[in-house]
Amino acid sequence: MTFTHLDIHRITLDHGGTRLTAEVRPGRGTPILVVPGVMADAATWRPVVDGIDLPNPVVTLNRRGRAGSDALGSHYSASVEIDDLRHAIGAFGEVHLVGWSYGALIALETALCGVQIRSLTAYEPVAAPFAPDAVEPIRAAVAAGDLDRAVELVNTDVSGFSADHVAELRRSPAWSILRLLAEPLAEELGAINAYQPSMDSYRDLQTPVTLILGAVNEGLEPYGTAFAAFATALPGARVIRLPGQGHLAHVDAPAELAHAIAGAIRVAG
Repeated sequence: MTFTHLDIHRITLDHGGTRLTAEVRPGRGTPILVVPGVMADAATWRPVVDGIDLPNPVVTLNRRGRAGSDALGSHYSASVEIDDLRHAIGAFGEVHLVGWSYGALIALETALCGVQIRSLTAYEPVAAPFAPDAVEPIRAAVAAGDLDRAVELVNTDVSGFSADHVAELRRSPAWSILRLLAEPLAEELGAINAYQPSMDSYRDLQTPVTLILGAVNEGLEPYGTAFAAFATALPGARVIRLPGQGHLAHVDAPAELAHAIAGAIRVAG
């Protein structure tokens, strides 16, 4: 079974006057709904979508602040994102839900809202405290229109990459894409740090849950320590470790990540 991004089309979901868009890879069966996190959108997830070897349609949400969707809004919060996702799921009736990073936090919290989720796959969900000291410097950079500085800060002060890594990234074609995705960055980081997940309720989830961890992050801040908290709150979850990968397998190893996602959905049935 082979799909490419050429098969993908865009749809629009209207939620109370807020425009949200999504990219759809056609198929049959229960849709797989993908929720990207910070510094990502549907386009950056196309290589993963292409590699999901299942017949199901795959819908990748462009959350607020991304291509074709409306801005975050003046009352933005993680709760707003959860409400958006609940609405999106309702538009499809039932979904296999996949979330990455902030998108995984949103997905897990939405699963508590009584929506129809057949399975849930969460790749390195994050929660407060999540690089709180980086929020204001990034907010200042975005306010000043210095998106290059914002991209630099999220890579160094949040993800912990070296200055050499950032210099190499700056020379790559990805840099211009990351600059555009940096505009909502500070507000999204602020929303993560202002939100308290309902982790005590996760044990009550009836939905089969798979947690994906980039193995090089295990036990390390910020992604590995956040993952450990979610794994503790979800003792019945299946855990998949991606050898040699960190938080960016959708960029560095999309085929491997797609295989893990497809496997999780097959196991859930």
